[in-house]
Amino acid sequence: MIVTEKTILVLGAGIGGLATAGRLRKKLPREHRIVLIDREADYVFAPSFLWLMTGQRTRESISRPMAKLPRRGIELIHGEIESIDPQNRAVRVNGRTLAGDYLVIALGAELAPETIPGLAPAGHNFYTLGGAESLREARMNFRAGRLVVLVSGIPFKCPAAPYEAAMLLEADLRRRGVRDRTTVELYSPEPGPMGVAGPVVSAMVRQMVESKDIAYHPEHAVTKVDPSARRIYFTNNTTADFDLLAYVPPHRVPTVVHEAGLCGESGWVPVNRFKLETKYPGVYAIGDVTGIPLAIGKPLPKAGVFAHKQAEVVAHNIARAIIDAGEEQTFQGHGECFVETGDGRAGFGSGNFYAEPKPQVRLYPPRWWRHYGKVLYEQYWLHRWF
Repeated sequence: MIVTEKTILVLGAGIGGLATAGRLRKKLPREHRIVLIDREADYVFAPSFLWLMTGQRTRESISRPMAKLPRRGIELIHGEIESIDPQNRAVRVNGRTLAGDYLVIALGAELAPETIPGLAPAGHNFYTLGGAESLREARMNFRAGRLVVLVSGIPFKCPAAPYEAAMLLEADLRRRGVRDRTTVELYSPEPGPMGVAGPVVSAMVRQMVESKDIAYHPEHAVTKVDPSARRIYFTNNTTADFDLLAYVPPHRVPTVVHEAGLCGESGWVPVNRFKLETKYPGVYAIGDVTGIPLAIGKPLPKAGVFAHKQAEVVAHNIARAIIDAGEEQTFQGHGECFVETGDGRAGFGSGNFYAEPKPQVRLYPPRWWRHYGKVLYEQYWLHRWF
């Protein structure tokens, strides 16, 4: 059978986009084009922002130039995506239109701290490279007072991250000998940590946090922040003062995805939960940009592990359709993550989020070897692609 040259456009070079492009390149002959489009010149391993903010990593140690990707046979386009035409599987970038035979949208979630008045100038957004770096510097000058970790909206990616941040920052205060002059508090609109994983896991994470004398305040939805007074205002008519603020910003679907008419009622991109295809044939969406409802009525959490596993499925099935070889694969909702607790230890959660009538997830207690498991995964990921 004669196979004509195909072009696959992959939008976004995060975990999901990189895994998609890399897997496609391994599976397809070189006459087929794999085009990866991203606005950043460097890839940054975002799970390591938590270590960056506490001085355990540098920008250079967790970044790699994406200019290395073409030598692996992946066509790289550096630029801002201006529009997406899902019906024609086309995208406009740098003033020109590119069309593909397949389109994979892996643009993640857009961070929008500006939607909460006063939030951005009041604190440090540790979900960005710059914010994690500014928090790293600010924490060195913080020797007394109230440190607040704030979740400013749901959903947010990496459900464990704010709880990890609070515990890592608490450990840093002890390491620097100033813990007895500080308080650490965590405010979140969630009723409990990592609720989708179930009440047992949620209670375990809360116990981990509170065992370190970190005050946890659930069901606190922020309305505004006063940077000059260093005060947070919540919908329940309470306030919280701070001397150092580390925050998770509100998340939303990228504007270009919304303008393309790809979003559903949830505000995110609906897909076939097993094959990740959108309502447009040949157009797939993976990772944080998607909204996948679970049996319990809540969405699948936004996490890099799901983006990676979904990428493997989508890449396999696209390659299978092109070269007509192999069996179709499906994403089954399995995922796992490390939960850093400080002092060189980490817990580990894993399970099936597609299980019915509710997700079946287990959290294993903190151990030093689980922390090193995350370290090894960081190194594996950076070396695998670069």
